[in-house]
Amino acid sequence: MASAVQCLVPAGDICGEGAVWHPEHAALYWADINRFLVHKYSTRSSATESWLFDEPVVSVNLTTNPNLLLLVMATRITFWAPITHPRTSTIYHLPTAPSMRFNDAKVDPRGSLWVGTMRNNVGDEGENLNVEFSGGVLYRIDPNGSVSEWMDGIGISNTLAWSPDRSTFYFGDTIANTLYAFAFDQDTGTISGRRPFLAGYERGLPDGSAMDSEGYLWNTRPNAACLVRIRPDGSIDRIVTLPTLKPTTCAFGGSDLRTLFITSARSPDRLSGSLFSLRTDVPGHPIERFRMTSSINLSPNK
Repeated sequence: MASAVQCLVPAGDICGEGAVWHPEHAALYWADINRFLVHKYSTRSSATESWLFDEPVVSVNLTTNPNLLLLVMATRITFWAPITHPRTSTIYHLPTAPSMRFNDAKVDPRGSLWVGTMRNNVGDEGENLNVEFSGGVLYRIDPNGSVSEWMDGIGISNTLAWSPDRSTFYFGDTIANTLYAFAFDQDTGTISGRRPFLAGYERGLPDGSAMDSEGYLWNTRPNAACLVRIRPDGSIDRIVTLPTLKPTTCAFGGSDLRTLFITSARSPDRLSGSLFSLRTDVPGHPIERFRMTSSINLSPNK
């Protein structure tokens, strides 16, 4: 069973998101979308650092270079090293920006980045915009620079995860209240055979997720103050009640991958916008890293 939920960092995020555990740094990185921030929580010191960017950051990802992180921002995808902040090296610009923006993203077992889009609901000053959520696209961005589209007609792209045996890819549309499962071909990086995995679940809506070593998906449910652990057959294994209304995503970390870190968005409860954690009986499945190649241009942006 999972342990009690703890508040690690009362960060006051408007929309905490995009969390990733960095084993070499013994730290969790995550973003506050509306404040254009990236945070780092060190498990060695229990201290938190924050960096400010010129547009929203929506997802933080590891690369095969431990000193470089791959940031998914509202309009672009860029490499970033905390030690050289704010210098970044952009490898892709979203052609449909600013009407659309990037959202959730993860790296697949082949070292490619999968990232979904949504209607842009964040203004120039970080304010929430009233938009109709439609027209999102799921992209795959390969280390050689090629970009391909795999799904369209998405409301809000959320949850990207792979089963431990690398045969199944999970992806969600928050507006449709549906998590999908696809067959994943690890030789070619293609997905096929889309089917509902968890659809119409009555507690909240699906946001970000993390995969554990047993192949169970942990999915945050904003507006329901909980996260759920989902069996590979799509049934609910357990429900974990959280001390905040709007959990947004989760990531396994710690030296044994048995700490589940949970970000959150602002809501009326006192601890909203905080980073939470709980210890789990099952470790997380190690995440993948974007594969660095010699063809990648690391020249800083102008």
